[in-house]
Amino acid sequence: MQNPIQELQERIAPLRKQIIQHPLYSILKHPDDIRIFMQFHIYAVWDFMSLLKSLQQDLTCTQVPWFPVGDATTRYLINEIVLGEEADVDLQGRRKSHFELYLAAMAECGADSTTFLNFIEHFKSSKQLDFALQASKNPEAAAAFVRSTFQLALSNKTPIKAAVFTFGREDLIPKMFYSLVKDCAANFPNTLSTFNYYLERHIEVDGDHHSQLALQMTQQLCGDDAALWQEATTAVIDSLQMRIQLWDGAYQAIQLQQQNAVLV
Repeated sequence: MQNPIQELQERIAPLRKQIIQHPLYSILKHPDDIRIFMQFHIYAVWDFMSLLKSLQQDLTCTQVPWFPVGDATTRYLINEIVLGEEADVDLQGRRKSHFELYLAAMAECGADSTTFLNFIEHFKSSKQLDFALQASKNPEAAAAFVRSTFQLALSNKTPIKAAVFTFGREDLIPKMFYSLVKDCAANFPNTLSTFNYYLERHIEVDGDHHSQLALQMTQQLCGDDAALWQEATTAVIDSLQMRIQLWDGAYQAIQLQQQNAVLV
């Protein structure tokens, strides 16, 4: 009988390849292109944290009074990932979440975060995702991506969340960002220092540590339940397809900007 993780990896391999080799990376030729990319990508950076915190709530006790929840090994795995994502260090050694680091990178390169921050403020005040997305006029591909993430994050399907977090995020990010870093290094040498640091930090941390922790967590939660692994595989496929749609949206927006620049 084939290992369920190997079977899942084989099923998702074509989609992973499509993301890792997406033409988006090679079209980033000008700082304006990077700015548009970041205006799309910030949504995935933020809702990654929401998916992560949803898992932490499921797998640990985050309320008072405290009582032990679940398995101590699983608690360790998720809390270790949360620590790295929520309180890493920036280029100056100051503590920052990866989300805050990304916002700093956007500010450094002049990427407009107004639409995204308006969305966040609408969501904080209304507590209604759809209203917040509509009120702030977000890119359609980004809004669809966030809706998909939150549909899962707000569910009670903890093993499925863990699988998507592992194979749709942590295990994917290092190779995905490697493609981006390679092209950025060629097109923007000695610039975009915070953005490049963010990408390289994820390649280092996620590739060497977090992806392995997430994999152990998913193995523990899904166990030997074939039905769970099948449901997890379907959910991971859906999440990878949503990533492709997000990258397609950014790619099309950059293409449009480049065409308009030529016409001017």
